[in-house]
Amino acid sequence: MQEIINQFPNLTETQIEQFTKLESLYKDWNAKINVISRKDIDALYTKHVLHSLGIAKVMEFKAGASVLDVGTGGGFPGIPLAILYPETNFYLIDVIAKKIKVVQGVADALGLTNVKAEQKRAEKVEGDFDFIVSRAVTNMSDFVKWVRGKIKKEQKHELPNGILYLKGGDLTEELQVFQKVTLYNLSDYFTDEFFETKKVVHLAMKYKA
Repeated sequence: MQEIINQFPNLTETQIEQFTKLESLYKDWNAKINVISRKDIDALYTKHVLHSLGIAKVMEFKAGASVLDVGTGGGFPGIPLAILYPETNFYLIDVIAKKIKVVQGVADALGLTNVKAEQKRAEKVEGDFDFIVSRAVTNMSDFVKWVRGKIKKEQKHELPNGILYLKGGDLTEELQVFQKVTLYNLSDYFTDEFFETKKVVHLAMKYKA
């Protein structure tokens, strides 16, 4: 938790309180519905919260922007990002109902009015978004197929609208078919060894392509 405060020194008291509550909330929910491994729950702030906030090191979401989190699991990266950007709208989806139950429970407990959570496949989502975020739910080629046609035409951020994907390891082969892709090493921002191979992948996507 202290690392989050160090990395994001402009947090309000409300945001610090919300981030602080995450540990007890996820431990309580995990006892009922296992959405985070027993090993990872003890490293929640590093492996889940701070990892999710790696996207914020690359992109500062603007007020009124809309972000789709595909395969959110227990709410990552969507919940930490929604705390950090209370004026940005986040739509968190997962195909597994019990995971969405946890997401909704956490969002309600934190008073996050900018979060909508639903059990849904990405292909079934209607509407368009400034950005689509996710944590390595599949390879990039398949992910692009899932979310094609869901990107807004209007650009209002520093980076072009598209995908912000959290992924680790050597991505050279997986990403070679994409031209408008940029990799950001999270080890440039965070010192914990967990982040040594972790990246944010930004893939610009065309409107309704």
